[in-house]
Amino acid sequence: MIEPNSELVIDYELVRNNIQVIKTNLPTNCKILGVIKSNAYGHDLEKATQALDDAIDGYGVVRLGEALEIRENSLKPILAMQGVYSSDAYDALKQNNIWSVVHSISQLPLAKQYQDDLLFWIKVNTGMNRLGIAIDELDQFQSLLKDSNVLMTHLACADHPADDLNNTQFKNFDYAWDRVANDMQRSVLNSAGVFNFPDQAYDWVRPGIAMYGGIAFPGLKTAMTFRSQIISIQSLDQNKRIGYGGRVKTTKPSKIAIVYCGYADGFPQTAIDGTSVTVNSHQSEIIGRVSMDLISIDVTEIPDCKIGDWCELWSPDLSILENAQKNDLISYELMIKMSQRVKRQYLNI
Repeated sequence: MIEPNSELVIDYELVRNNIQVIKTNLPTNCKILGVIKSNAYGHDLEKATQALDDAIDGYGVVRLGEALEIRENSLKPILAMQGVYSSDAYDALKQNNIWSVVHSISQLPLAKQYQDDLLFWIKVNTGMNRLGIAIDELDQFQSLLKDSNVLMTHLACADHPADDLNNTQFKNFDYAWDRVANDMQRSVLNSAGVFNFPDQAYDWVRPGIAMYGGIAFPGLKTAMTFRSQIISIQSLDQNKRIGYGGRVKTTKPSKIAIVYCGYADGFPQTAIDGTSVTVNSHQSEIIGRVSMDLISIDVTEIPDCKIGDWCELWSPDLSILENAQKNDLISYELMIKMSQRVKRQYLNI
């Protein structure tokens, strides 16, 4: 056996395939602003820029440093999705041709100083009540409400299409659009919105988690495989307790494999018994508490399981969403919390 290590294998062909699935839900003239904030949701910002530049129409990030890093590798449009807050930052946007969101009336004085130099996305609060200017404040933004800029909002419940707040937000956005009364471009939809409300696609959509296969819609696949090797196998009798606190007992004679991975690698310490993993294409389950460096899994029913075999914690065939939902987490969090000690492989950049 090679020296064991936990590994993250990221296949950018799968990311591009997910983008194609997204495109099938959009009108042909709608552009994709691919969201690659937070180190491309753990998929590596630089690698994402290299791999996706021909697949999307622009990039969305949060931190100015992310935008500047992308600009080193791409000429595509880049949007600073929470805007910037100082003259120095605005100067950096101007020098690097980076677009900016304006979401607060407090940002308006600085934004006006750069209104002839930058393209702005004006974010209105339609009901999420997080970021966004009030619709009745739009009149104060007249100098920014021009055809070259974009009017946008963000949906709070796009992943729950029956929620009444969606229709409320659509109506409020339409009202804001009517007040603007020009030919500004529009952007409303995030990942879930693309699939649940394609009639609201307008000019730009902003998928993030969908590109990486972190939500459940037909055709999307998890683009990262998180795996590690088995370093020990215990043969236990019935009624033997396992792991810290001994929270679980074997219910029959069992084979328990110990995987070289734990919460120090980014796997959730709170994962419950029964969380699915795969070994040699067979499903197994976590049994006992996740340790800092080790995970116990039940391989009693897996033939020929041996030390050195790989255990996949999530993969294209075992969606990261399944792990997240089982443990009352979200796939976003699992993706971005991978430890630096986890070895990375990048395929099909």
